[in-house]
Amino acid sequence: MMPTFASHLDALGQWRADTDARLASLARFAREHDLLDDASAEWFEAMRHRLSGEKLMVAFVAEFSRGKSELINAIFFSDKGRRMMPASAGRTTMCPVELGYDAEDPVGLSLLPIETRLEPTSLTEYRTRRAAWTWIELDLQNPDGMAQALAQVVRTRLVSKDEAARLGFWDDERPDDNPPLQAEDLVEVPVWRHARINLPHPLLKRGLVVLDTPGLNAIGTEPELTLGLLPQAHATVFILGADTGVTRSDLSIWRDHLSGPALARYVALNKIDTLVDPLSTPAEVEAVIARQRESVAQTLEIPADHVFPISARLALTSRLSGDASGMAASRLEAFEHALSDGLLPRRRDNLAEASVAGALRFQQQLQRRFGEMRRLYADQLLELRGLRGKSSGKVQLMLQRVQAEATEFEQCTARLQAMRSVHARMMKDVLRELSSDRLRAEVEVLQQVLGGSWLPLGARKAFIELCARLRGLIEQAQQRNDEVHAMLVASFAKLNAEFGFSLVADKPVDVRKYTDDLNLIERNYVQYLGLSQAFRLAQPGFQEQFRRMLISRLRVVFETVSNDIELWNKTASAQVDSQLRERRRNFKRRYESLDRIQTASTELDNRLQEVQAQDERVLQLQTRLGVLVDELVQQAQSAGGLSAAAGLPGLNLDLNLSTEPALLADSAPSTSA
Repeated sequence: MMPTFASHLDALGQWRADTDARLASLARFAREHDLLDDASAEWFEAMRHRLSGEKLMVAFVAEFSRGKSELINAIFFSDKGRRMMPASAGRTTMCPVELGYDAEDPVGLSLLPIETRLEPTSLTEYRTRRAAWTWIELDLQNPDGMAQALAQVVRTRLVSKDEAARLGFWDDERPDDNPPLQAEDLVEVPVWRHARINLPHPLLKRGLVVLDTPGLNAIGTEPELTLGLLPQAHATVFILGADTGVTRSDLSIWRDHLSGPALARYVALNKIDTLVDPLSTPAEVEAVIARQRESVAQTLEIPADHVFPISARLALTSRLSGDASGMAASRLEAFEHALSDGLLPRRRDNLAEASVAGALRFQQQLQRRFGEMRRLYADQLLELRGLRGKSSGKVQLMLQRVQAEATEFEQCTARLQAMRSVHARMMKDVLRELSSDRLRAEVEVLQQVLGGSWLPLGARKAFIELCARLRGLIEQAQQRNDEVHAMLVASFAKLNAEFGFSLVADKPVDVRKYTDDLNLIERNYVQYLGLSQAFRLAQPGFQEQFRRMLISRLRVVFETVSNDIELWNKTASAQVDSQLRERRRNFKRRYESLDRIQTASTELDNRLQEVQAQDERVLQLQTRLGVLVDELVQQAQSAGGLSAAAGLPGLNLDLNLSTEPALLADSAPSTSA
């Protein structure tokens, strides 16, 4: 059989663990030898957090009865020997369900009551309030009991039309979107607003998050699903029925929520086994599947090779029974192969580039430090060898000269203090325009447009203008940071010339790349500001949720820009501190050695040997550093079993010691994708 998505993801997880181990070795080496400054320690911590904790979200979206839950079972949970997610005829998943794993939380099912929609508190805020959730323990040794507990996600209850309207499931102005009325004019609504399953499944422990969404009615009425979770998903799988093709409700989901750009979009044309006709030949059945595939591609306006005919039910039963022929007939492996190729190598490449760039930058920083140390040792050796056969009076003159040099060098502290004062002021100007207060003020301009009319038709234009202003703020931050770099170049040149430093101002971080993240947010959100969404947007509750989610997404981008700029500047400051500290140590060592030489004639040879040993130790540290960085680069650039399985070439990063600083944190998946 072909490698599955699960095996590809497992290979990615192993690669991440191996790369993290190399990073840990490099950080441990630096810490043991007192070579790790605060800025570098911060980078190591952030990069290791990305490798070990970064999540990969795959969202499954479909109308009811399209086989979505069965497809999730087939791809991710066939090793459990039975269905894990409820999958039966008719409506199954009634509320959004997140499957993931957090080792800090207990294994179980957390359910948020539907009544929380009546409160102004957002879903994001509810995530931190455990008391608001109903928690059900899951017994990993009892699959039947687990399946019974997970059936909670399909629970519904009947409410009046008025209550359904308050909950967001009924709108007299949009009758076509309303669910069918039950007996006595009651409306069926889900019992739960959101479900989170914390399960130590191997794939979930590797960082996978599976988002199982309900049908159109629930998608359209949960703003934080449409505005938050779906746009953040790294890949979205849209499931259709091969027997029905693209229905009206399917098309509504696609056009309203999925047609915009994202990292990866896939369409699964499920239930091809229902097209098998005993009176038709296999070739005729294949022709029907091909026509349905072409029809779906034409309707959704996507290439036909983005539509994958599959049978999730046949795939699940075949995997459970080990039926290779049935698995081939299900065609699921081809879909998994495409899903793996389009998603996992890109995730690995992004992490590899960040790891390698940061490690090479750290190596360059230490190489400069080692070079400065060896230069000082060479000067000291030359000075000590010049004392052979000299009188004690000559040594006394050398002591006085060292003391004078040290006193003269300390005059640099006033210059350094002035430079740091200017640096801090310029940094404050850079970060002011990236602050949460500035971001909130910009979004408030959009909010005034949304709240200024019962039908905010100018919202789309106001949102586009907001994004343009935010791109301008990032460009302004880049220009001001370039000015910081120019100031440091000039200041370092003077310090090097007057006080013998060897300071180098690295190339400034490029934050213009994060405008791509703003562009993606703009494309994902602008569809909710058109005429078709105007009635929903006019609702105060939806407006507030829109504002909260928008600020949350934008804050991730701006915090990432701020973090990159701050880290680059911390690295520059750390270089000054390191060289200042090393020069002071050198003056102290020179004075102490000369003082000992003056009191004992045999001390000169001993001191010469000590300095030579210190120089050799630095040379050994340089060699060991090179080995550790080379091992990290080789590991990061290795396929790790992923590209080999997916038929992709190994990663080839053309990086040198002046590589741009890498993204430190991927709070927003779209940023680190």
